[in-house]
Amino acid sequence: MLEYDEKRNYIRMEVDCDVTYKIADSDTLYRGRCTSISGAGVSFIADQLLTPGKAMEINVTPKNAITPPMTAFIEVVRSTKQDNGHYEIAATIQSIKGN
Repeated sequence: MLEYDEKRNYIRMEVDCDVTYKIADSDTLYRGRCTSISGAGVSFIADQLLTPGKAMEINVTPKNAITPPMTAFIEVVRSTKQDNGHYEIAATIQSIKGN
């Protein structure tokens, strides 16, 4: 039997839902696709390169009405160019924005 020792503090959930995001101190909204989320981080697909350290605000909109949307302040950790020209963005969640 294979043993797996989870090293993350939070379990990562694979998701497929819309996100909107904006860079700190900007009002320009961009759209992307959220691919995974956890209590500490989020990854999503974007059309542009976002450099590590970039502060952003992200709004994750689930597909069903049971789960409420989440708005969070994030910091980009990694931006990886995909074969299709899009970028996979990995970010840490700095704080959750209250209503």
